[in-house]
Amino acid sequence: MAIAEVIKYEGDNSTFVWKHPAEDFNTNSQLIVHESQEAIFFMNGQPMDLFGSGRYTLKTQNIPILNKIINIPTGGVSAFHCEVYFINKSDQMAIQWGTDSKIQYIEPTYGFPIAIGAGGEMSLKVANSKELLVRLVGTEKDLSREKLVSYFRAFLMTRIKAYIAQTLKQDKINIFEIDEKLLEFSNELKARLIGDFAEYGLSLEKFFVTRIVKPDGDPQYENFKQLHYRQYADIADAKIRQQVGVIDQQTESQKMVIESQGIAQKRSIEGYSYQQERGFDVAEKLAANEGTGNFSSAGIGLGVMAGVGGAVGNTIGTAFNTAIDGINQPVANLFCDNCGAQLTPGSSFCDECGTPVVGAKNSCTKCGYVFERLGKFCPKCGMKREV
Repeated sequence: MAIAEVIKYEGDNSTFVWKHPAEDFNTNSQLIVHESQEAIFFMNGQPMDLFGSGRYTLKTQNIPILNKIINIPTGGVSAFHCEVYFINKSDQMAIQWGTDSKIQYIEPTYGFPIAIGAGGEMSLKVANSKELLVRLVGTEKDLSREKLVSYFRAFLMTRIKAYIAQTLKQDKINIFEIDEKLLEFSNELKARLIGDFAEYGLSLEKFFVTRIVKPDGDPQYENFKQLHYRQYADIADAKIRQQVGVIDQQTESQKMVIESQGIAQKRSIEGYSYQQERGFDVAEKLAANEGTGNFSSAGIGLGVMAGVGGAVGNTIGTAFNTAIDGINQPVANLFCDNCGAQLTPGSSFCDECGTPVVGAKNSCTKCGYVFERLGKFCPKCGMKREV
């Protein structure tokens, strides 16, 4: 062994921790620490000093020449053990992560069970060198990025799957809109994981969710996916019809707008909402796929059908009562006011004397169209109906 050693590390930047091979070196050995590095000097198994970038002279109990005499009782092995560990303080970027199994949770918007996967990248940095050495490295000679990831794999998977499910539920993130919220989703998960890495002396600098693996092709998932996107298609279609109707109030497009508004009024009168109407469609599809998929055993049919069934029952009851009330109401304008002849239902003029039917409400005064239901305008010519 030389009288004094030069101890330094100029190796792979992807290494977190590296132990210098020189041990039990003599006093006055020179320690060189580069920028973005730290070095910890151990003596007799205890961390003595933490060195930042610079050049240092190490004082040990190993004295040249005298070592051969002092170490005779121990067979030439120094009783004054010393060693140096180098810690890389630069960011370790583009560390890949991914869930090893599906994450099961209840979709917060539509309330159906779903299983997804996730993956992305993160970057780590050593925040506390002594903590990392004592808790993770121990007596190993090095800690590479691959080895660190393997240490944290089980730890990371257990926590990240729980955090993903909790975040999706807490923030009510729609599974069909999650791709446009990946940045917010990533920041939320990073905030939850920071404390877990800090326990081992590591700083989680960046954390990104770059992909969500959805259960495409699953019948239950596809049904709710269609329900979600249909509502936006209907809204866009209604806006287009309304814009066309403003340009030409007498065009067929205006009638379609009026009909669309009539449908909305019908929903209000009959007591069901847009979501319930779409739920009827989903319920029909679920019935057609009964017994298929993994969600049947999870009770999805019971939950969805209970809500749809209530709406159907109320709707049928309301429609039935309305029909009965209509039957019991008397029919106006049965006889001519001039000659007393019985009028033909829906006529605008008496077929005996030709006298106009005063106050006729069952047909259009302009085109004679016989109304089939209540309204404010004639669906054939657009004439305002008399009240």
